[in-house]
Amino acid sequence: MALFRQLYIQVLIGIFLAIILGIAAPAIAIDMKPLGDAFIALLRMMLAPIIFCSVVIGLTHVADMRQLGRLGLKALLYFEVVTTIAMGLGFAAVNIFRPGDGLHATDLSLTDAATRTISGASDFTAVRFFLSIIPDTLVGAFARGEILQVLFISVLTGAALSVGGAKKDSAILKVIVESQEVLFRILGFIMRLAPIGAFGALAAAIGAFGAGTLIYLAKVVVLYWATAAFFVIVVLGAIAATAGLSIFKILRLIRDEIMLVLGTASGEVVLPRLMMKLEKAGCDQAVVGFVLPAGYSFNLDGTAIYMAIAVAFIAQATDTPFSLGEQLAVLMVIMLTSKGGTTVAGGAFIKLAATLQSVRTLPLGGLTLLFGIDRLMATCTALTNIIGNTLAVFVVAKWERGFDRAKFDKYLAEQSAGLIDPSGAEKKTRAQHG
Repeated sequence: MALFRQLYIQVLIGIFLAIILGIAAPAIAIDMKPLGDAFIALLRMMLAPIIFCSVVIGLTHVADMRQLGRLGLKALLYFEVVTTIAMGLGFAAVNIFRPGDGLHATDLSLTDAATRTISGASDFTAVRFFLSIIPDTLVGAFARGEILQVLFISVLTGAALSVGGAKKDSAILKVIVESQEVLFRILGFIMRLAPIGAFGALAAAIGAFGAGTLIYLAKVVVLYWATAAFFVIVVLGAIAATAGLSIFKILRLIRDEIMLVLGTASGEVVLPRLMMKLEKAGCDQAVVGFVLPAGYSFNLDGTAIYMAIAVAFIAQATDTPFSLGEQLAVLMVIMLTSKGGTTVAGGAFIKLAATLQSVRTLPLGGLTLLFGIDRLMATCTALTNIIGNTLAVFVVAKWERGFDRAKFDKYLAEQSAGLIDPSGAEKKTRAQHG
């Protein structure tokens, strides 16, 4: 029975029940949507305060601003190199296997639902993206829960305290540290609802679109999942090995988060938990606090693969000429449009619309082909993104000599033994209680 106390097993059970209900009773399954919406809302509620506390506490350990600048430069360089490899892999896969050939979907118009979903995509520009990092007010950034804006404020606050030489026993730091502890305890309470949240979100998706979504446009779905799996095992595996790590150990470390994303198709729901878990698993707090939230906007490997495959698939399916030169031009556009903090389900679809509107080479109506299967694509996108960002934290921590191998091995052993509670923290033993 100890196995059923593991969070990932409970979430798997919720996913299994959601699939059964979605196929057997679609109408009832759709009514389960509020369960998933409520759970995601609870976790998103925790994002801003946890990011703020973690980043501020971490940056107070940074020796000087040069160290912070070096950390940021290394992280952004890593992000750009890896996401470019991801995009190249996606383009290679779709050009080799050509899943859109033979569809001849030359007469397409956007459905009402697709039009509503991409209505804001035309507002996406490079200038708007960078200006959006600066919040209107300090409070507004937290109220809207914008990851990049909260990160921006957190870095400024942490840097101000670090430059000001705030002592570890200062009142303001004590408040922030104790606030973080309370937030993590709240997170532990919320995570106990994960199986119910995953059940509600997935049941509603299957009930709304029908079991046919599991086979609709199967070629492009299978190609995307296979390419993403290849990227994780081979590309990220090679990066991990270069850093002296095992990608399979990292996957085992975040198995609970993988199951949760599989049910909700959102990477945001696991961000607070990942931040705490990576600190417990031996990564320096400053590295975790900076790299992981930044990665959610700048290191979106899954999004890059999805968009690369999608644009070439649309060209093939609509019989649109799409030369190698044009593909390379689109690749450059994707390097911009794949960025941004939209990590909820459907976020990559909006970015894809922004890309098509930017290049004007492919028919915007081609988005209709992908709209029905976006849930399946979004799930894979979110999974790939969180795995890539988790590895990024470990790699940068190793570069900054902020990784404790002994703590990593100890945490993995305790997790396997069931000694980690749903929030990701170690369970207190009787000895610890005294």
